[in-house]
Amino acid sequence: MPTLALWFSVITPKALLLDLDGTLLESEKLWFIAEQRLMSRYGQTWTVEDQRHCVGGPLSRVADYMELRINGAQSSSIIGAELLREVGSLFESEPIQWRPGAQALVIQAHELEIPTVIVTASWRVLLDSVMSRMSETVGDFTLSVAGDEVKKSKPHPEPYLSAAAGVGIAIDQCLAIEDSHTGTLSAVNAGAKVIAVAHMQPIEVPGAVLLKTLEGQDVESLWTLVNN
Repeated sequence: MPTLALWFSVITPKALLLDLDGTLLESEKLWFIAEQRLMSRYGQTWTVEDQRHCVGGPLSRVADYMELRINGAQSSSIIGAELLREVGSLFESEPIQWRPGAQALVIQAHELEIPTVIVTASWRVLLDSVMSRMSETVGDFTLSVAGDEVKKSKPHPEPYLSAAAGVGIAIDQCLAIEDSHTGTLSAVNAGAKVIAVAHMQPIEVPGAVLLKTLEGQDVESLWTLVNN
């Protein structure tokens, strides 16, 4: 008969790699408000379609797109800094709102002592401010990888490879959870087992298991899905 330790290792991932915006947190609406406010200062509108185009980041891509939208009236570097300040203010003032099923999943992973890593295109200054508030309800995350800490952000595989290396786990033993096409490409190309829960845009990435929600799922059921 297999030992309990062997049985346990078979049905759970060795690490959980988690996107932040739109996957763990219902924060895309805060980005939308910040983007609308910023664009209005330059006399332009910002639509849901604009946001969908930019979902998954990185910040530099959003800022470059905004520079085009305002016909070069401001440089993308300054736009990026302004957007960081705008959304940072909202992150600090607005209540934390978890995506369905996400909070329970993180709590379970911590109870099972499975390393949890946030892998986001958001910059460190934003990530630190929101992580401290998240940890108040779910406990501390093992590690986090921010968009300004890698040479190549999503959809490049570097963020997820860096996350797995940071906790010393082989990438194919990691379960990654994403909500965007860009992020899902990053995780799949890195070699992780991937659950994609489409939020603001459709996801069509071979190799990812698509779900409508994390609600009703747990670590074991998700690991089973990606290994079937």
